[in-house]
Amino acid sequence: MPRPKREEQFANSEICIVHAVQRCVRRAFLAGVDRESGKDYSFRKEWIRRRMEALASVFGIDVLSYAVMSNHLHVILRNRPDVVASWSDGEVAIRWLRVFPGRRMEEHLAEPTEHEVKTLAGNAERIAEIRQRMSDISWFMRSLAEPISRMANKQDECTGRFWEGRFKAQRIVDEAGLLACSMYVDLNPVRAAMASDPEKAPHTSAFDRIQAGHGKQIDSAAFDLKAVPTEEAAKQIRETPVDELRAKQKAKKRNPTGKRIRRDAWLAPLTLSPEKLSTDAELNRDGLRASDKGFLHVSIRDYLRLLRWTAKQGIAEASEKLPKSLATTLSQIGIDASMWRDLVWEWQRYFGKSICVGSPAAMRQDAERCGKHHYSGQAAASACFT
Repeated sequence: MPRPKREEQFANSEICIVHAVQRCVRRAFLAGVDRESGKDYSFRKEWIRRRMEALASVFGIDVLSYAVMSNHLHVILRNRPDVVASWSDGEVAIRWLRVFPGRRMEEHLAEPTEHEVKTLAGNAERIAEIRQRMSDISWFMRSLAEPISRMANKQDECTGRFWEGRFKAQRIVDEAGLLACSMYVDLNPVRAAMASDPEKAPHTSAFDRIQAGHGKQIDSAAFDLKAVPTEEAAKQIRETPVDELRAKQKAKKRNPTGKRIRRDAWLAPLTLSPEKLSTDAELNRDGLRASDKGFLHVSIRDYLRLLRWTAKQGIAEASEKLPKSLATTLSQIGIDASMWRDLVWEWQRYFGKSICVGSPAAMRQDAERCGKHHYSGQAAASACFT
């Protein structure tokens, strides 16, 4: 059966949460150690992570969780049209030009100028179209996938596809489904036997949050959202050799803003703030992410405790009893604590073929919204939820 149309799953005009999966063509190990050639392409995982970090600084989309694997990646995204609506036309223009500078001549080595930003911002029809795209999950994934593909093909001196096709999308419809999906994503390297525990699984959101808790900092990949004065750009082009301009541009790509940040500062905070209203956009003012809004009614401490406990439960026969406090947390969210290990470790059995993730009641409600009777996996997942 063909995959559903994107507009049937989510719209850029409404806030929703989506689990996206993008696979390499033929499931080849194009971002890990290739089994056939023995070549190690693991460094490309950092390409992908940095590109996600950069896009998080300009799109109206929160990155909640992610895991970059050897032949595919998982990312949980929340689009934020409410955040994009708060941006001025000038802000929308500079953000768009950072990601899509457009076709230029050799002088494209210069940064977007104030004149270019002002010209684009003055085109009301074009800005309205761009504003919609800035909270569109499909445009985020496109902006992530295409540059990585070009870089890999250039390095391999080849042409053709790097990614298998369009990404798979699952709409997450309640907090119970979001907690389970986030845990499933963070534990992907552990499930694949690539790491023994979350602390040893780089290129995952869990690793970033753990490292940040230890004070780890990194060079920020966020885009610089300041346009270059037009006269200054023209002077650089006239007086600076092209090779020197290229070298400066390459150096700036490593750290566009010159900032050092906490390793997880570009990710959405995990815990929802009890002091904030659910309608509060909680805009981020540091230019690192769309907003400061959390996504779970769980503390980072309890989330990591549950993550570590779940990571140890790979062998059912060796499973330990879930601590009472964590079992209570799961029950409050609507998950049967006795089925938690099974839900996360056997995720594919329950939601592998589903386009919707959540408790059966929430899935049923969303199916009705789309004019359907039910979703695949809805009946099987009922055993895991209260």
